[in-house]
Amino acid sequence: MPVLTCPIREGARSHPEAEALTFAGRSWSYGALDAEVSRWVAALQAQGVGAGERVASLATNHVASVCLFWALGRLGAVLAPLNARLTAAELAPMVEDLQPRLTLALGALVERLPGARPLEAFADAVTSPASTCLPLDASSPRVVLFTSGTTGRPKGAVLTEGNFRASSRASAANLGAPPSPRWLGTLPLFHVGGLAMLTRTAYAGGCLVLHERFDAEAANRAIDAEAVSHASLVATTLERVLDARGDRPMPSSFALALIGGGPVPVPLLARARAAGLRALQTYGLTEACSQVTTERPDDADGRTAGVPLPGVEVRIVGAGGEVLGPGREGDVEVRGPTVMAGYWQRPEASREAMRDGWLRTRDVGVLDARGRLTVLSRRTDLIVRGGENLYPAEIEAVFVNHPAVREAAVVGFPDGRWGEVPVAFLAPRPGRERPGDAALEAWCRQSLAGFKTPARFVWVEALPRNAMGKVERTVLRRHPLH
Repeated sequence: MPVLTCPIREGARSHPEAEALTFAGRSWSYGALDAEVSRWVAALQAQGVGAGERVASLATNHVASVCLFWALGRLGAVLAPLNARLTAAELAPMVEDLQPRLTLALGALVERLPGARPLEAFADAVTSPASTCLPLDASSPRVVLFTSGTTGRPKGAVLTEGNFRASSRASAANLGAPPSPRWLGTLPLFHVGGLAMLTRTAYAGGCLVLHERFDAEAANRAIDAEAVSHASLVATTLERVLDARGDRPMPSSFALALIGGGPVPVPLLARARAAGLRALQTYGLTEACSQVTTERPDDADGRTAGVPLPGVEVRIVGAGGEVLGPGREGDVEVRGPTVMAGYWQRPEASREAMRDGWLRTRDVGVLDARGRLTVLSRRTDLIVRGGENLYPAEIEAVFVNHPAVREAAVVGFPDGRWGEVPVAFLAPRPGRERPGDAALEAWCRQSLAGFKTPARFVWVEALPRNAMGKVERTVLRRHPLH
């Protein structure tokens, strides 16, 4: 098994002057970041943090989070980055599960994490950096990331050094990434997507252009002035970047953006292409260390989530575990070196999630003859109307292509005749007149069979979302329909 070492230390030896990180108007070379991480190693050692122990952190994006991640790796310790949008009550069971050696939080968030030390000042008193940099192997745990917990108590996915390195290699092989990518870091570092950007830039000797939060104007300034080559966005943030950009052309330094979080409206992708912004749809999940499938740059039409990344396998299985062929709908399963080691302290949940090396995603999808994946629904979101399976994502994709609809969610409601019927919740696009039910039904029937057309259309100002930004369908199911 190969011995792996900290890529920041490796970069400090081979290209010390190369830029590794920018944040809040400051810049760190690999040499400077290595020295800063060494101070954090000393600070952690002073608190008794050693190999295999957990450190919980609560923070928005900050340079301190970057230093903490790499310093814990040098000690063989494990980071548990907690969602900065959660309440103290939501965080408490996670900390209880972790039993961390140390808890850290940004000053503004300390009160939500009892006993936490201020993160941004944690290493300030250290004057003598520590040279400790333990070797790692592929199976070494690096992070515990808690899932959003929409179906019960959150579970902590354990991701390893090997998971992150395999994900980075596979993504670069698919994208044809430049030798030293500059990745715009607007996704939170408590999310697998944010950690994927952090690690893939370091492994490739690139630079993470870290922002505290997403801001469309700031993102465009970074694209124009900081030679950003890549970005990871969702449909709503892609639209906001384009709105803020106006008619300014994309610079030649910008290669592409990965778009996750669900289907992207076809008109939005066409608009991005017309503006010179190449956007690739992608499908991933925490338990598979971010990306699973992604469109190929030379074969992207925005109609699917693309093919599996190199080295990753995806299959569709039926209710009895039988493998289904192209065009047949079933459960999405994933296998490969990016799949998690399991759930922290949850052996039964780990066994349920893994079968013969395959990760059971609980998503419903279909592969086409070219191996491209279309994700139809979360299994828990499936609507059964008179014996017919309806997939919310398929119906929602029709609505988000409507010029008056900004976002849409379709959920099932009990019905005496059909068992369940789909109800569409629609958020309006500003400045557009809301169409009536008859017009919406006609719009649906252009693209959908009659039984897939929602029984009701409900306008809301915005869709309810949880701390991870996912639509809270349980909240919508309690929404009055009258």
